[in-house]
This record gives sequence, C-alpha cells and structure tokens, in this order.
Amino acid sequence: MRYHHFVIFLRLSHRFSALVFFLLILVSSMQAQDYQTTVAKNGEGIYSLLKRHGLSPSEHLNAFIELNKGKLGKDNALFAGQTYSLPQKEQVSQSSTTGGAIYPIFGKTYEQVNPIDNQLQGAVYYLLSGHGGPDPGAVGRYSHHTLCEDEYAYDVTLRLARRLIEHGALVYMITRDENDGVRDESFLKPDKDETCYPDLPIPRNHLKRLQQRKDAVNKLSINHKGSFQRLVIIHVDSRSKGENIDVFFYHDQRSKTGKKLANNLQQTFKKKYDTHQPNRGYHGTVSDRNLYVLKYSYPPAVFIELGNINHFRDQQRFIQSNNRQALANWLAEGLQTDFKNNK
Repeated sequence: MRYHHFVIFLRLSHRFSALVFFLLILVSSMQAQDYQTTVAKNGEGIYSLLKRHGLSPSEHLNAFIELNKGKLGKDNALFAGQTYSLPQKEQVSQSSTTGGAIYPIFGKTYEQVNPIDNQLQGAVYYLLSGHGGPDPGAVGRYSHHTLCEDEYAYDVTLRLARRLIEHGALVYMITRDENDGVRDESFLKPDKDETCYPDLPIPRNHLKRLQQRKDAVNKLSINHKGSFQRLVIIHVDSRSKGENIDVFFYHDQRSKTGKKLANNLQQTFKKKYDTHQPNRGYHGTVSDRNLYVLKYSYPPAVFIELGNINHFRDQQRFIQSNNRQALANWLAEGLQTDFKNNK
C-alpha cells in the first residue's frame, strides 16, 4: 500500500504524454489506498466539504473528483447522505508548464518544485525537525533577537525535503507548519502552530510528544513496507557561548544501518569542509545514543545536531539563509550517498 503524497515522475519528451503519465499514476495510486471518508451534508458542495476537513479546494478538487467518480451528480454535485472519499492532505498539483509539481507547504516562493533527476526514486524519507508547538527548544540570543531552535531546525528540514523531492524521493514532513514555508529572512519569527503529521496538535508533555512522532513515523513506515526508508531527525544544540561545534550525528546502538547512515552523512560533511574550508578542519562526530525516537522508530534513523545556538559562529550558520540551504544540500548529498550504498 503506497501513499503518493510526494510524487515525482519521469520527464517525458512530449508534454501531453507527461500529463497522461501523471494522471495514470495518480489514479492507480488512489485506487490502491484506503482513504478517509465523510458523509455529505444537505446542500453541501465539494468546496465546502473539503474546507470542512481542512483541505484546500484549489489543491484537492481534482483529486476529490477522481476519487469519487460515479458518486457525483451533474456538474460534480454532491448527494446528501452519500459517503465520499477524501484526498490525502499532501496530495500535490501537477504543474502544466514545467513538468514539476506544487507543494504548498514550502510557501509561495518555493512551492514550485521541478525535478532535477531520479537518483532517489524508490526512497522514502520521514523528516522530523525537533520541538515545535508549545516547545521552542533551545533558545539563543543574537543582539536583540531571539533564535528558537524549532524555527531554524524546521527551515533546514523544509529545505532538505524540497531538495530530496527534486531528486525523486517520496518525503513526509512529520513536524509541520502549514503557513511558514521556506523563509529567507535571517531572524525567523517564533510561533506555536506547528503540528505533527498529519495535523495533530503537539502535546506539551515531552514523552507524549516523542510518542506521537514515533507513532506517526511507524504508521507510515508500515504502509511502505519493503521500500528503502530512512528517518532523519534534525535539532540544534544548546551549549555554553564559548563552545563552537560542528554538525554531528547520533544513531541507535542496535542499528547497523543507522550507523552506516550517520557515517555517510558525516563523511559527506567532512569532504565539504575539506573542499570549502581546507584549513579549518572538521570535527563532527558519529556516536550512538539512547534516544526515544531513535530507539523505537521502525526505519533506520539518524539524529542530527546542526550546531550550538548560543555560539556566535554557529549562529551565523543559522541566521544566513544561504547557510541553511547549504546545510540542506549537504545533508541531501549525504542521503544520496547512503541510498546508493544501500540499494
């Protein structure tokens, strides 16, 4: 059973053929899934039904019609009392001009995603940025600005998701903020409206929050049994102001695959630092750690700390958008290496 929330399709030479190919995949994927259902109310149309369930009509109208062929009246009218299937929340729209697709979660500036290649075709990634909702995580100060871990970890995670999709991967954002999108400003405004996939409020209790995320990942993982799957958890560390740290990686001690994943990422960062800052040296480490989500999630997982939110030099890594993009690009490159080494 596959949930094609993020579908990346091959570039075909003829635009019409590409559209037909996409629709065939979309329809076949819909037929293979178990969808949430709802009963239409008296006088309700598709737009109001979709809005009642938190779905954007502009994004999900066509998917709804495809799902419910044979149950609709003239001009796609609904019948009161009839049961209808709902599209998945992350169903994306085909772009008619570039062969790409629209992903609203990335925000208006970055929602159009065009495929680069299919190097990650067949790979499924669950991306989990730390904290969120009522918990901002580590908090640093830069001049008169407040830097919240959850906002910067989320922005890097979003950028990573977009990069992986460009290379053909299927991606699930586990921590989600539907209205932030990828942000290029230096100082990311903190908020508390993040949710856990698909749209669950994040609990205040630390253990309940971890259990919620683990459960979301494991439920999705079961649906993709037999596929290449990885869980990537992204945090920002908090240490003394005098401690400058490199990006480092944790894995569960029982997972040889998770260890290999962490090593592939660490080696990628080392090569990047050797190329771009040859005299600096890179001291990011790989080690095992007994962390709840690492321990109890089904897919092989890596836990990443991007730096020290209290150290001035590390703060530069976070507040400059091109640095956040570089972190995402390097992580994506390391994940590509991991995919090639483990196929």
